[in-house]
Amino acid sequence: MSHHRVEMRKVSYIYPDGTTGISDVSMLLRHGESVGIIGANGAGKSTLLMLLLGILFPAAGEVLVGDVHVTPKTVSSIRQRVGLVMQQADDQLFMTTVYDDVAFGPRNEGLNEQEVAEKVKAALETVGLAHLGGRAPYKLSGGEKKSASIATVLAMEPDVLLMDEPTAGLDPQARRRLIRLLNRFTHTKIITSHDLDMIMDTCDRVLVLKDGELVGDGAPLALLSNSTQMEEWGLELPLSLMNCPNCGAQKK
Repeated sequence: MSHHRVEMRKVSYIYPDGTTGISDVSMLLRHGESVGIIGANGAGKSTLLMLLLGILFPAAGEVLVGDVHVTPKTVSSIRQRVGLVMQQADDQLFMTTVYDDVAFGPRNEGLNEQEVAEKVKAALETVGLAHLGGRAPYKLSGGEKKSASIATVLAMEPDVLLMDEPTAGLDPQARRRLIRLLNRFTHTKIITSHDLDMIMDTCDRVLVLKDGELVGDGAPLALLSNSTQMEEWGLELPLSLMNCPNCGAQKK
């Protein structure tokens, strides 16, 4: 069984008010891929993440992680394999110390304190926060909070990392550190973001959503440098491609 493989088969989801979240989306993400999910506001990016994690369940179609269908009966095991880093780190950090936030998941798994300590140590070292385990989360910088929220997920040793707008609110230096960190991970990564330059720097594949439909799937440069398509999708070119001699785009 490949725990790292993620698949949607003709998945649709409609919110209770009748709004379409996702419409007939099929995709296959393979082990070790780093995939960016992009689209204008309301395109369905957050809905897609919630369907993968089992927060929502499709009205039609199938969602699979590895060979396991995501259903109310399997959601507990799915969340051991799939970890979500939320857009707002303050939504993920709620304990009195960084250590306790990172330890929360392993403790809930029933591990003894020695095992918990080993997992916390490894996760904090991975994100470069080993020296801040005793600090209160509210005393961290924005970049440190983001790293700590990633550590809370890594401590659970998931196969798949879901990341919702990971660079939102970060200053340039913290953003660069986060990009370097993401590029060191060997997990299957699914990243939603409006930061298209970050997507180009961290992802080897991009999926484009528009009005809940999957309208693009390909290599980042090929998709993101097509100014005509990007405009049709309600997006703008990455800043790094503005005034690009290859695609001919102009800065506005």
